Amino acid sequence: MTDGGQAGRLSRAKVVILGRGNCGKTALCVRFITKRFIGEYDHKKEVTYRCRKIVDKEAIDLEILDTANKKGVGPAASSLEASIKWGDGFLIIYSITDRSSFEAVSHLKRLIDHVKQTLGIPTVIVANKSDMENGRVVRTEEGQSLAGDLRCPFYELSVAESSAAVEAAFSQLVREVRLEFHKHLMAMDKRSRVLQMSHALKSKLTRSKTMQW
Repeated sequence: MTDGGQAGRLSRAKVVILGRGNCGKTALCVRFITKRFIGEYDHKKEVTYRCRKIVDKEAIDLEILDTANKKGVGPAASSLEASIKWGDGFLIIYSITDRSSFEAVSHLKRLIDHVKQTLGIPTVIVANKSDMENGRVVRTEEGQSLAGDLRCPFYELSVAESSAAVEAAFSQLVREVRLEFHKHLMAMDKRSRVLQMSHALKSKLTRSKTMQW
């Protein structure tokens, strides 16, 4: 988990964007950062964007990794796993006009859980291209059901039409990352208290034995 700020606040976080090609990963990132929509991208390398955003009246510095289109086999699989290890939170995107991209969501979520070696990693699922209703092949209910099964927040939106919807999806992910960060702090605090109690008990037992002698 990325370092927190004063009073246990999360000051920065690393976000990874996952999904099949042509789903709108890069357009999503650019829309979130600049509020502008650019429709055509074709990059074969990972790109990291940096920005500062205000979410729920708290500033946070974000590093957003836009992953390249990979098939998840051979060296590409190792690179994808490295990207997942790097991230604090994940946004998995699919297109409502591409069923294969929808079917990839479950695989990507399982990969996140496997690489992170735990469940409950902050993840948001985004269904893109809701403006292309004539080409829809994935129903909204299917996306909602899958997100429910995977226990992830779900947003169906159009990157092309709404920067507000994109902002809402990212903001929710930041909230999820913050929640996980605070759980981590609480767990560390609990372990610290247990260790302190254990140390105090050992010291007391040692003094007791010394007095008996």
